Amino acid sequence: MKNKRIYGRALVVGIILAVILNFITLPYYVTRPGYAQDLRPIVMVEDRYEDEGRFMLTTVKMSKANIFTYLMAKWDEYQFIYPLEQIRSEGETDQEYNHRQLYYMEDSKETAIKVAYERADKEVNIISKGVYVLRTVANMPAADLLQIGDRIVEVDGIETPNSDVFMGLVGEKAVGDTLNVTFVRDDEVDTVPITLQPFPDEPERAGVGIQLVTDLEITTSPNVEIDSAKIGGPSAGLMFSLEIYNQLMDEDIAKGYKIAGTGTINQNGEVGRIGGAKQKVYAAHKSGVDYFFAPYENGAENSNYNEAVAAAEDIGTKMVIVPVNTFDDALNYLKDLQPKN
Repeated sequence: MKNKRIYGRALVVGIILAVILNFITLPYYVTRPGYAQDLRPIVMVEDRYEDEGRFMLTTVKMSKANIFTYLMAKWDEYQFIYPLEQIRSEGETDQEYNHRQLYYMEDSKETAIKVAYERADKEVNIISKGVYVLRTVANMPAADLLQIGDRIVEVDGIETPNSDVFMGLVGEKAVGDTLNVTFVRDDEVDTVPITLQPFPDEPERAGVGIQLVTDLEITTSPNVEIDSAKIGGPSAGLMFSLEIYNQLMDEDIAKGYKIAGTGTINQNGEVGRIGGAKQKVYAAHKSGVDYFFAPYENGAENSNYNEAVAAAEDIGTKMVIVPVNTFDDALNYLKDLQPKN
Protein backbone atom coordinates (compact mmCIF):
# COMPACT_ATOMS: atom_id res chain seq x y z
CA MET A 1 0.00 0.00 0.00
CA LYS A 2 2.87 2.30 0.88
CA ASN A 3 4.56 1.60 -2.46
CA LYS A 4 1.34 2.47 -4.30
CA ARG A 5 1.18 5.83 -2.49
CA ILE A 6 4.81 6.57 -3.34
CA TYR A 7 4.19 5.61 -6.98
CA GLY A 8 1.07 7.79 -7.12
CA ARG A 9 2.90 10.80 -5.70
CA ALA A 10 5.79 10.29 -8.10
CA LEU A 11 3.35 10.12 -11.00
CA VAL A 12 1.64 13.36 -9.93
CA VAL A 13 5.00 15.11 -9.50
CA GLY A 14 6.10 13.84 -12.90
CA ILE A 15 2.96 15.15 -14.59
CA ILE A 16 3.30 18.55 -12.89
CA LEU A 17 6.96 18.73 -13.89
CA ALA A 18 6.13 17.83 -17.50
CA VAL A 19 3.46 20.53 -17.65
CA ILE A 20 5.85 23.12 -16.22
CA LEU A 21 8.64 22.17 -18.64
CA ASN A 22 6.21 22.33 -21.55
CA PHE A 23 5.53 26.01 -20.82
CA ILE A 24 9.16 26.99 -20.25
CA THR A 25 10.58 28.19 -23.58
CA LEU A 26 14.22 28.01 -24.58
CA PRO A 27 16.11 30.69 -26.59
CA TYR A 28 15.54 28.73 -29.78
CA TYR A 29 12.96 28.21 -32.51
CA VAL A 30 12.10 24.81 -33.95
CA THR A 31 10.89 24.42 -37.54
CA ARG A 32 9.27 21.33 -39.03
CA PRO A 33 7.42 20.37 -42.22
CA GLY A 34 4.07 22.10 -42.58
CA TYR A 35 1.58 21.29 -45.31
CA ALA A 36 0.80 21.73 -48.99
CA GLN A 37 -2.32 23.86 -49.41
CA ASP A 38 -4.50 24.12 -52.49
CA LEU A 39 -4.43 27.73 -53.66
CA ARG A 40 -7.78 27.71 -55.44
CA PRO A 41 -9.84 28.47 -52.29
CA ILE A 42 -7.33 31.22 -51.40
CA VAL A 43 -6.96 32.96 -54.77
CA MET A 44 -10.19 34.22 -56.35
CA VAL A 45 -10.05 35.91 -59.74
CA GLU A 46 -13.37 37.37 -60.84
CA ASP A 47 -15.14 35.13 -63.41
CA ARG A 48 -12.26 32.68 -63.18
CA TYR A 49 -11.99 29.56 -65.27
CA GLU A 50 -12.49 26.17 -63.62
CA ASP A 51 -9.59 23.72 -63.89
CA GLU A 52 -8.78 20.16 -62.87
CA GLY A 53 -5.14 20.83 -62.02
CA ARG A 54 -4.07 22.34 -58.73
CA PHE A 55 -1.30 24.71 -57.70
CA MET A 56 -0.30 24.47 -54.04
CA LEU A 57 1.80 26.53 -51.63
CA THR A 58 4.00 24.74 -49.11
CA THR A 59 4.67 25.82 -45.55
CA VAL A 60 7.06 25.30 -42.67
CA LYS A 61 5.72 25.31 -39.12
CA MET A 62 7.76 27.26 -36.60
CA SER A 63 7.43 27.61 -32.85
CA LYS A 64 9.49 28.56 -29.84
CA ALA A 65 11.31 25.56 -28.46
CA ASN A 66 10.65 23.97 -25.11
CA ILE A 67 12.68 21.11 -23.69
CA PHE A 68 10.51 18.48 -25.38
CA THR A 69 10.36 20.02 -28.87
CA TYR A 70 14.08 20.81 -28.66
CA LEU A 71 14.96 17.18 -27.92
CA MET A 72 12.58 15.88 -30.61
CA ALA A 73 14.20 18.16 -33.17
CA LYS A 74 17.64 16.83 -32.20
CA TRP A 75 16.55 13.38 -33.37
CA ASP A 76 14.54 14.34 -36.47
CA GLU A 77 16.49 15.34 -39.58
CA TYR A 78 13.43 17.17 -40.94
CA GLN A 79 13.21 19.46 -37.91
CA PHE A 80 15.69 22.30 -37.49
CA ILE A 81 16.77 24.30 -34.45
CA TYR A 82 17.63 28.01 -34.75
CA PRO A 83 18.88 30.43 -32.09
CA LEU A 84 16.52 33.39 -31.56
CA GLU A 85 18.97 35.84 -33.13
CA GLN A 86 18.86 33.94 -36.44
CA ILE A 87 15.08 34.41 -36.66
CA ARG A 88 14.39 37.80 -35.08
CA SER A 89 16.31 41.01 -35.62
CA GLU A 90 18.08 42.55 -32.63
CA GLY A 91 15.54 44.06 -30.25
CA GLU A 92 12.59 42.75 -32.30
CA THR A 93 9.60 41.47 -30.34
CA ASP A 94 7.46 38.47 -31.28
CA GLN A 95 4.70 40.87 -32.34
CA GLU A 96 7.07 42.85 -34.54
CA TYR A 97 8.43 39.67 -36.10
CA ASN A 98 4.93 38.35 -36.89
CA HIS A 99 3.93 41.73 -38.31
CA ARG A 100 7.02 41.74 -40.53
CA GLN A 101 6.25 38.24 -41.83
CA LEU A 102 2.65 39.17 -42.63
CA TYR A 103 3.85 42.24 -44.52
CA TYR A 104 6.28 40.10 -46.53
CA MET A 105 3.30 37.94 -47.48
CA GLU A 106 1.29 40.99 -48.57
CA ASP A 107 4.20 42.26 -50.66
CA SER A 108 4.61 38.78 -52.17
CA LYS A 109 0.94 38.67 -53.17
CA GLU A 110 1.04 42.11 -54.80
CA THR A 111 4.13 41.21 -56.79
CA ALA A 112 2.61 37.88 -57.85
CA ILE A 113 -0.50 39.68 -59.09
CA LYS A 114 1.58 42.12 -61.14
CA VAL A 115 3.66 39.35 -62.73
CA ALA A 116 0.68 37.12 -63.53
CA TYR A 117 -1.53 39.88 -64.94
CA GLU A 118 1.22 41.34 -67.11
CA ARG A 119 2.12 37.89 -68.45
CA ALA A 120 -1.58 37.21 -69.18
CA ASP A 121 -1.86 40.63 -70.87
CA LYS A 122 -4.51 41.79 -68.39
CA GLU A 123 -4.97 45.24 -66.86
CA VAL A 124 -2.93 45.91 -63.72
CA ASN A 125 -2.01 49.24 -62.11
CA ILE A 126 0.30 49.90 -59.18
CA ILE A 127 0.16 53.03 -57.04
CA SER A 128 2.84 53.92 -54.48
CA LYS A 129 1.12 55.18 -51.33
CA GLY A 130 4.17 56.06 -49.24
CA VAL A 131 6.80 54.43 -47.09
CA TYR A 132 5.62 51.73 -44.74
CA VAL A 133 7.41 51.36 -41.38
CA LEU A 134 8.24 47.67 -41.02
CA ARG A 135 10.14 48.04 -37.76
CA THR A 136 12.06 50.61 -35.72
CA VAL A 137 15.63 50.23 -34.46
CA ALA A 138 16.11 50.31 -30.69
CA ASN A 139 17.93 53.35 -29.29
CA MET A 140 17.52 55.29 -32.53
CA PRO A 141 15.49 58.54 -32.88
CA ALA A 142 12.43 57.04 -34.58
CA ALA A 143 11.93 54.34 -31.93
CA ASP A 144 9.90 56.62 -29.65
CA LEU A 145 8.13 58.55 -32.41
CA LEU A 146 7.08 56.08 -35.10
CA GLN A 147 5.36 52.71 -34.89
CA ILE A 148 5.15 49.61 -37.02
CA GLY A 149 2.45 50.19 -39.62
CA ASP A 150 2.89 53.96 -39.87
CA ARG A 151 2.85 55.16 -43.49
CA ILE A 152 5.27 58.02 -44.13
CA VAL A 153 3.97 60.31 -46.87
CA GLU A 154 6.22 63.41 -46.65
CA VAL A 155 9.64 64.51 -45.41
CA ASP A 156 10.10 68.28 -45.00
CA GLY A 157 7.02 68.82 -47.18
CA ILE A 158 8.36 66.62 -50.01
CA GLU A 159 6.23 63.61 -50.94
CA THR A 160 7.79 60.18 -50.37
CA PRO A 161 5.95 57.80 -52.71
CA ASN A 162 8.56 55.08 -52.29
CA SER A 163 11.49 54.02 -50.14
CA ASP A 164 14.09 55.26 -52.66
CA VAL A 165 12.81 58.84 -52.37
CA PHE A 166 12.77 58.62 -48.57
CA MET A 167 16.33 57.24 -48.40
CA GLY A 168 17.50 59.93 -50.83
CA LEU A 169 16.12 62.69 -48.60
CA VAL A 170 17.68 61.17 -45.49
CA GLY A 171 20.98 60.72 -47.34
CA GLU A 172 21.19 64.48 -47.96
CA LYS A 173 21.28 65.13 -44.21
CA ALA A 174 24.03 64.82 -41.61
CA VAL A 175 24.18 63.88 -37.94
CA GLY A 176 22.27 66.47 -35.90
CA ASP A 177 20.03 67.58 -38.77
CA THR A 178 16.28 67.38 -38.18
CA LEU A 179 13.63 66.01 -40.54
CA ASN A 180 9.94 66.85 -40.30
CA VAL A 181 8.31 63.50 -41.00
CA THR A 182 4.60 63.38 -41.91
CA PHE A 183 2.88 60.02 -41.49
CA VAL A 184 -0.54 58.38 -41.35
CA ARG A 185 -1.56 56.24 -38.36
CA ASP A 186 -5.09 54.92 -37.87
CA ASP A 187 -6.32 57.30 -40.59
CA GLU A 188 -4.90 60.27 -38.66
CA VAL A 189 -2.15 62.47 -40.17
CA ASP A 190 0.63 63.75 -37.91
CA THR A 191 4.06 65.36 -38.30
CA VAL A 192 7.02 64.86 -35.94
CA PRO A 193 10.56 66.26 -35.97
CA ILE A 194 13.21 63.52 -35.97
CA THR A 195 16.90 64.34 -35.47
CA LEU A 196 19.40 62.11 -37.24
CA GLN A 197 22.05 60.30 -35.24
CA PRO A 198 24.74 57.72 -36.02
CA PHE A 199 23.81 54.05 -36.12
CA PRO A 200 25.33 52.19 -33.13
CA ASP A 201 27.13 49.66 -35.37
CA GLU A 202 27.88 52.13 -38.17
CA PRO A 203 28.97 55.44 -36.60
CA GLU A 204 29.90 56.88 -40.00
CA ARG A 205 26.27 56.57 -41.19
CA ALA A 206 23.42 58.79 -39.98
CA GLY A 207 19.76 57.87 -39.94
CA VAL A 208 16.47 57.86 -38.06
CA GLY A 209 16.41 54.10 -37.40
CA ILE A 210 13.59 52.46 -39.33
CA GLN A 211 13.33 49.46 -41.59
CA LEU A 212 11.04 50.48 -44.41
CA VAL A 213 9.37 49.30 -47.60
CA THR A 214 7.19 50.96 -50.22
CA ASP A 215 3.47 50.68 -49.47
CA LEU A 216 1.82 49.71 -52.76
CA GLU A 217 -1.81 49.60 -53.82
CA ILE A 218 -2.63 47.39 -56.79
CA THR A 219 -5.77 47.43 -58.94
CA THR A 220 -6.66 44.90 -61.63
CA SER A 221 -9.26 44.00 -64.20
CA PRO A 222 -10.68 41.45 -63.66
CA ASN A 223 -10.60 41.84 -59.89
CA VAL A 224 -8.59 39.40 -57.76
CA GLU A 225 -8.66 38.68 -54.03
CA ILE A 226 -6.17 36.58 -52.07
CA ASP A 227 -7.06 35.41 -48.58
CA SER A 228 -3.80 34.20 -47.06
CA ALA A 229 -5.12 34.48 -43.46
CA LYS A 230 -2.21 34.16 -41.04
CA ILE A 231 0.33 32.69 -43.45
CA GLY A 232 3.47 34.81 -43.34
CA GLY A 233 6.64 35.30 -45.35
CA PRO A 234 7.44 35.82 -49.04
CA SER A 235 8.11 32.24 -50.13
CA ALA A 236 4.74 31.58 -51.83
CA GLY A 237 5.28 34.28 -54.46
CA LEU A 238 5.95 31.93 -57.37
CA MET A 239 2.99 29.67 -56.60
CA PHE A 240 0.62 32.63 -56.16
CA SER A 241 1.65 33.94 -59.56
CA LEU A 242 1.04 30.56 -61.23
CA GLU A 243 -2.40 30.14 -59.62
CA ILE A 244 -3.46 33.66 -60.59
CA TYR A 245 -2.25 33.17 -64.15
CA ASN A 246 -4.05 29.83 -64.38
CA GLN A 247 -7.35 31.40 -63.32
CA LEU A 248 -6.92 34.15 -65.91
CA MET A 249 -6.39 31.71 -68.79
CA ASP A 250 -9.01 29.55 -70.48
CA GLU A 251 -6.75 26.50 -70.37
CA ASP A 252 -5.60 24.39 -67.43
CA ILE A 253 -1.86 25.08 -67.41
CA ALA A 254 -1.45 22.57 -64.55
CA LYS A 255 -2.65 19.87 -66.99
CA GLY A 256 -4.63 18.09 -64.27
CA TYR A 257 -1.65 17.57 -61.93
CA LYS A 258 -1.00 18.60 -58.35
CA ILE A 259 1.84 21.10 -58.59
CA ALA A 260 3.50 22.56 -55.52
CA GLY A 261 6.62 24.59 -55.05
CA THR A 262 8.31 27.48 -53.34
CA GLY A 263 10.29 30.60 -54.12
CA THR A 264 9.99 34.36 -53.85
CA ILE A 265 9.18 36.38 -56.95
CA ASN A 266 10.17 39.92 -57.87
CA GLN A 267 8.52 42.34 -60.28
CA ASN A 268 10.72 41.08 -63.12
CA GLY A 269 9.41 37.54 -62.59
CA GLU A 270 12.68 36.26 -61.15
CA VAL A 271 12.38 33.45 -58.61
CA GLY A 272 14.43 33.76 -55.41
CA ARG A 273 15.80 31.57 -52.66
CA ILE A 274 13.75 30.65 -49.59
CA GLY A 275 14.29 28.77 -46.33
CA GLY A 276 13.08 25.27 -45.47
CA ALA A 277 13.15 23.74 -48.97
CA LYS A 278 13.86 20.30 -47.53
CA GLN A 279 10.88 20.49 -45.19
CA LYS A 280 8.60 21.78 -47.94
CA VAL A 281 9.48 18.85 -50.20
CA TYR A 282 8.51 16.53 -47.34
CA ALA A 283 5.18 18.37 -46.89
CA ALA A 284 4.43 18.22 -50.62
CA HIS A 285 5.24 14.51 -50.78
CA LYS A 286 2.81 13.78 -47.93
CA SER A 287 0.09 15.64 -49.87
CA GLY A 288 0.53 13.54 -53.02
CA VAL A 289 2.04 16.29 -55.16
CA ASP A 290 3.18 15.33 -58.68
CA TYR A 291 5.62 18.16 -59.45
CA PHE A 292 7.58 20.53 -57.20
CA PHE A 293 9.10 23.80 -58.45
CA ALA A 294 12.27 24.90 -56.63
CA PRO A 295 14.54 27.95 -57.10
CA TYR A 296 17.51 26.95 -59.25
CA GLU A 297 19.48 30.10 -58.37
CA ASN A 298 21.23 30.00 -61.74
CA GLY A 299 22.90 26.70 -60.91
CA ALA A 300 24.37 27.62 -57.51
CA GLU A 301 25.91 24.62 -55.78
CA ASN A 302 23.81 25.09 -52.63
CA SER A 303 20.62 26.07 -54.46
CA ASN A 304 17.14 25.31 -53.16
CA TYR A 305 16.79 23.00 -56.16
CA ASN A 306 19.76 20.86 -55.11
CA GLU A 307 18.47 20.81 -51.54
CA ALA A 308 15.04 19.72 -52.79
CA VAL A 309 16.49 16.97 -55.00
CA ALA A 310 18.49 15.57 -52.08
CA ALA A 311 15.37 15.57 -49.86
CA ALA A 312 13.29 13.87 -52.58
CA GLU A 313 15.88 11.11 -52.92
CA ASP A 314 16.07 10.70 -49.16
CA ILE A 315 12.32 10.17 -48.68
CA GLY A 316 11.97 8.09 -51.84
CA THR A 317 9.24 10.19 -53.45
CA LYS A 318 8.11 9.86 -57.07
CA MET A 319 7.45 13.60 -57.10
CA VAL A 320 9.44 15.36 -59.84
CA ILE A 321 11.62 18.28 -58.71
CA VAL A 322 11.75 21.06 -61.32
CA PRO A 323 14.40 23.83 -61.34
CA VAL A 324 13.18 27.37 -62.12
CA ASN A 325 14.95 30.72 -62.30
CA THR A 326 11.95 32.70 -63.51
CA PHE A 327 8.18 32.65 -63.78
CA ASP A 328 8.58 32.00 -67.51
CA ASP A 329 10.72 28.93 -66.74
CA ALA A 330 7.76 27.46 -64.87
CA LEU A 331 5.31 28.34 -67.66
CA ASN A 332 7.56 26.84 -70.34
CA TYR A 333 7.90 23.62 -68.36
CA LEU A 334 4.12 23.38 -67.98
CA LYS A 335 3.61 24.14 -71.67
CA ASP A 336 5.65 21.05 -72.61
CA LEU A 337 4.00 18.84 -69.95
CA GLN A 338 1.68 16.12 -71.22
CA PRO A 339 -1.84 16.26 -69.69
CA LYS A 340 -2.55 13.83 -66.89
CA ASN A 341 -4.49 10.76 -68.00
